[in-house]
Amino acid sequence: MENGQLEVVGAAIAAIGTITAAVGSTPFWWLSEQAKYNLNLWGNLLQGTGNALEANGQGEISLEKIGNEIQAVGNSTIVAGLLLLEEEEVQTRLTISGNLMQALGGAAALGDELKDDSNIGEVYSIVGNIMQIIGNSMQALGDGYDLRAEELEEATGTDNGSDEDNNNKGEVLNVFGSWIQAGGSVLSFIGQVIEEEEE
Repeated sequence: MENGQLEVVGAAIAAIGTITAAVGSTPFWWLSEQAKYNLNLWGNLLQGTGNALEANGQGEISLEKIGNEIQAVGNSTIVAGLLLLEEEEVQTRLTISGNLMQALGGAAALGDELKDDSNIGEVYSIVGNIMQIIGNSMQALGDGYDLRAEELEEATGTDNGSDEDNNNKGEVLNVFGSWIQAGGSVLSFIGQVIEEEEE
C-alpha cells in the first residue's frame, strides 16, 4: 500500500474511532454503562490505530508524523487506563493526560499543515485539526471538572450542589468535546482523500 493510501486508511479508521468514542461519551438513555465503556475503549483503540497508520504513511520525519505519533500515544494512554486500572481517579487522570497528548499531537501536525495551504484538501485538514485540538482540550477540561467533584466529595464526605455542578459541567464539556473532535476527524479524513486524489 502506498504512503498516501495508508494515510487515507488511517484517517478513516481514526474518524470511525472518534465517532465511536463520541457515542460512548454521550448519555443516551439506551446505552448501559458497560456499553459506554466498550464504545470508549474501542473508539480510542481505533483512533490510536488510525493515527499510527497515518504516521507510518508520512514516510519521512515531519511535524505531522510526530503529531500523529503523539496522538497515538495519547489514545494508548487512555486505553491503558481503561484496561489496566480499576481505580476511577487514576483512570480519569490518565484520560486527561491522553486527551492533552492528543491535543498536543494535533497542534504539532497543524504546524506542518499551515506551511502548505495551497489546496482545498489542506484547508479541510487544517480546520479538522483545529477542531480536534479544541475537542480534546474540552474533554480534558471536562474530566478535570469530574475529578474535582470526586475530590470534593471525598474531602467533605457529602455530595453537595457544587459537586453536582462540576459533574454536569464535566459531562457537558466531555460530550461537546467528543463530538467536536469527531467532526474534526471527519474533516481531516475528507482533506486526506482530496489530497490523495490531487496527487
